Amino acid sequence: KGANLPVLATSVRAVLGWRGGAGVPDADGSALLLVNNKVRNDDDFVFYNQPQHPGGAVRHEGKSGGSGGPVTDTLLVDLARVEPAVERIVLAASADGGTFGAVPELHIRLLDAVSGVEVARFDSPGATTETAFIFGELYRRAGVWKFRAVGQGYDSGLAGLARDFGISVDDAP
Repeated sequence: KGANLPVLATSVRAVLGWRGGAGVPDADGSALLLVNNKVRNDDDFVFYNQPQHPGGAVRHEGKSGGSGGPVTDTLLVDLARVEPAVERIVLAASADGGTFGAVPELHIRLLDAVSGVEVARFDSPGATTETAFIFGELYRRAGVWKFRAVGQGYDSGLAGLARDFGISVDDAP
């Protein structure tokens, strides 16, 4: 947690992983593209219901696996296509049907999208009651992309995480 490293790849896959099974909540990966620590509008929030950023730099590629085995949810980030105004891309997830404390072997892997080589891995730092989690972020520093392991949880779910980054959430049923 807190470690950072340069990302030399021009595009990466952020792969959220865990072990599925009976009673294990599902998890949904998401990305928030930030300018001055906020999204500019709802288009800067990429997830299963909005699977691609309009500029094409970030795309939700979906889930694979399950039924007692490894499960992944993947986001593709084409760093070369990220608009210059975007300073950070937050890599997060929300739990559906429980808390992250009930999700075994929870982690995120950052892979070079071309070669498939692992650039970074961050294992969940002891999640408990959280229903949303920021695993890491890609950010620019002096023209170079870097990855930082964050490990910040939210008991307020995806709505709480989204609000923190400037997304208006309708709480009405």
